[in-house]
Amino acid sequence: MVFFYYMNKKALLALAIAILIPATAYFLLKYKTDSDVIMPRKYFFDTVISKEENGKLVTDSIWHVTKNITLINQLGDTVSLYDIKGKAIVADFFFTSCRSICPFLTRNMSKLQQSFLKGGDARQKLDTTIVQFLSFSIDPETDSVMRLKQYADRFNVNHDNWWFLTGPKDSIYKFAFEEMKVDKYSTEPINPDFVHTSRFVLMDKNYRVRGFYNGLDSTDLGKLARDIGLLMLEKDRGEKRKLF
Repeated sequence: MVFFYYMNKKALLALAIAILIPATAYFLLKYKTDSDVIMPRKYFFDTVISKEENGKLVTDSIWHVTKNITLINQLGDTVSLYDIKGKAIVADFFFTSCRSICPFLTRNMSKLQQSFLKGGDARQKLDTTIVQFLSFSIDPETDSVMRLKQYADRFNVNHDNWWFLTGPKDSIYKFAFEEMKVDKYSTEPINPDFVHTSRFVLMDKNYRVRGFYNGLDSTDLGKLARDIGLLMLEKDRGEKRKLF
């Protein structure tokens, strides 16, 4: 764990460069067609169907849509996943008393949030129409609304598009394991009784999981920033997509 406490200057510089990507990603990519770039893949499908088209057997998948969840945020508001409309969503799992990776994850997500300043100018408001950040407490019995607010303020979080969430523990854990499947895409072993992972999870505007990223790694954070920009360009082509 000591490794995570001491990121060298080179890594911090790389992260600083990486988080500038979202500010320019849309403008650099909006003139390109889908064939010019590789879009973030979809991860989970509910079923696979086969049908005949023009005399050929075509295999399609019905991609999994993350189920809704309703919790309470750091401002005391009752909010739901499906309240978020038309945005990319970046989520992680943390707890306020964590003394290992959580502060670093929150700090890196805060830098990512700040990279979405309108026009890249720190004096401007955040462009809250592009992305929503979610931090689910894995110790919700301890993490009250007040504790979440105090924790968020420690990291100068903009509350407009970042929710720190608490609520029934079984609901949060079921969401993490069954809907986001973080245990399958985490490099660290995850205790089913304690969802502690360094993964950031990316969802598209249709609530489908599109990526897992190491929230402690500057290269992965740069890729996450780029993928958010790509999702801004993606056209809605319906729920059925070819498995390949």
